[in-house]
Amino acid sequence: MARACNRDGAGDMAGLRRAPAFWTSGGWAATLLAPVSRIWGAVAAANLRRAPTVHAPVPVIAVGNFTAGGAGKTPTTAALVRLARRAGFAPAVLSRGYGGRLAGPVRVDASRHAAMDVGDEPLLHARLAPTIVARDRAAGLALLPDCGADLLVLDDGFQNPTLAKDLSIVVVDRGFALGNGRVMPAGPLRAPLADQLDRASALVAISSGEADAPGLEALLAEAEGRSLPVFGAHLVPHEPEKLAGRRVLAWAGIGRPEKFAATLRAAGAEVVDLVAFGDHQPIGEVEADDLLARATTAGLDLVTTEKDAARLAGITTPAVMRLALASRVAAVDLVFDDETAVAALLGTLPRARHP
Repeated sequence: MARACNRDGAGDMAGLRRAPAFWTSGGWAATLLAPVSRIWGAVAAANLRRAPTVHAPVPVIAVGNFTAGGAGKTPTTAALVRLARRAGFAPAVLSRGYGGRLAGPVRVDASRHAAMDVGDEPLLHARLAPTIVARDRAAGLALLPDCGADLLVLDDGFQNPTLAKDLSIVVVDRGFALGNGRVMPAGPLRAPLADQLDRASALVAISSGEADAPGLEALLAEAEGRSLPVFGAHLVPHEPEKLAGRRVLAWAGIGRPEKFAATLRAAGAEVVDLVAFGDHQPIGEVEADDLLARATTAGLDLVTTEKDAARLAGITTPAVMRLALASRVAAVDLVFDDETAVAALLGTLPRARHP
């Protein structure tokens, strides 16, 4: 049985890096916050209903999720980029660059940018396709000609009302689904579910080896009732044979580190210890020293995610450098259960540029 340790940081998704427990279970806190949620939900719904004011010169796919926090948008974006390229598109990725200091617009260059500049996720995207960071997504369109792109993928762009989208693909974590089903701050929903479903083109339901959350079946039934395609998908570690049989200390600063641990177990690793940091949380000397000491004392291999490894790159303090060298990076790919069906949806995208 793995031990778990939370190391929360400050700031993210309404001031939180880690979702509060009542976002899953409900309870008195969720009830107490319900009046605030009604106001939040009304504002968020009105925002979603706004007509887009900016049309990109290329087709646009928005990748997002119904809830705050991580659901698998980054690997889904990467999988769509690969599929789009196979279909003959030249895709680029546009991100807000959460966690980076640069507001942009700037094209990500891994040779001169670190996570502290552009965020961790854009560094991963830039390995696959030209990637633009811009807090103002409309301003980021100015760099498209330099990228030679004829398709734009917005990472976490589903709720953005400014840019017109040709497809809006919503990612659902099967192990979390919609949590307690309430709107923020009483629950994790970014806006009322009906308003979000109205704007979705398809759902991607991702399995990482955990049991399905209680609300998943109702969500998928609602999608079916609306004739929304639902694509199954799962996360597959690179070289799982190098994880099989190993006793590991897994550490991660992502939306749900428990999902990372489940993926490692599915690959055959024994997750003896799990250290859960806040989403996108920077790792300093204290945290690095603690991880190294815990792993050494227990005789465990350190394993982390690609996003966490990207945040360590470029940091030259001694303990962080040792942690980076000691940690095995368990990179994962998102694999669609029916890739042909997803490719057919991409085939509906216009090849001509918008006027």
